[in-house]
Amino acid sequence: MKKIPVGISGRHVHLTQEHLDILFGEKNYKLTEFKALSQPGQYAADEKIDVVSPEGKVLAGVRILGPVRPASQVEISKSDAIRFKFIAPVRSSGDVKGSGKATLVGPKGQVEIEEGVIIADRHIHFSLEDAKEFGVTDRQVVSIKVGGEKPGLLENVLCRVSDKFKLDCHLDTDDGAAFLLTNGDTVELVKKFQIVE
Repeated sequence: MKKIPVGISGRHVHLTQEHLDILFGEKNYKLTEFKALSQPGQYAADEKIDVVSPEGKVLAGVRILGPVRPASQVEISKSDAIRFKFIAPVRSSGDVKGSGKATLVGPKGQVEIEEGVIIADRHIHFSLEDAKEFGVTDRQVVSIKVGGEKPGLLENVLCRVSDKFKLDCHLDTDDGAAFLLTNGDTVELVKKFQIVE
């Protein structure tokens, strides 16, 4: 079975159009594409903002990803949450109900969000064809095997299947650092494994 490419996601922000307009002081503000991301239609923007924790600690220069979203969301690592004093539960992208608070500060304005700070769950994007090849379904939870100098297994990896997706395993910087993974490395799908005592 073919291997799955890895994308390591650093801290970033998704914004609603309303919040983008406030932060940059312009109605219907348009983000400037910096580079395309692995998923079709997704991109990293030139624009960055500061994200301030409830205790006043500042994550400076956090990049915005486009296009705009239905809800504003800040994705950080557990290391960020500890260092900068954020409350950030592990969630799937878009699942922000009851998550952490923050103040978003742009060049022209700021926005208080009552929820939206999360640690993104481990997940794999599958196209319909790839899901069929790997024998997985949307929302199925699997494990992945990492090779290399610091090999191991990562559990609780969510499968996300859509005709809009391209095969890619998304891990945050903490997971990437723990296993010495970088963008473009590959992992193997493991549906079941048994611990032998």
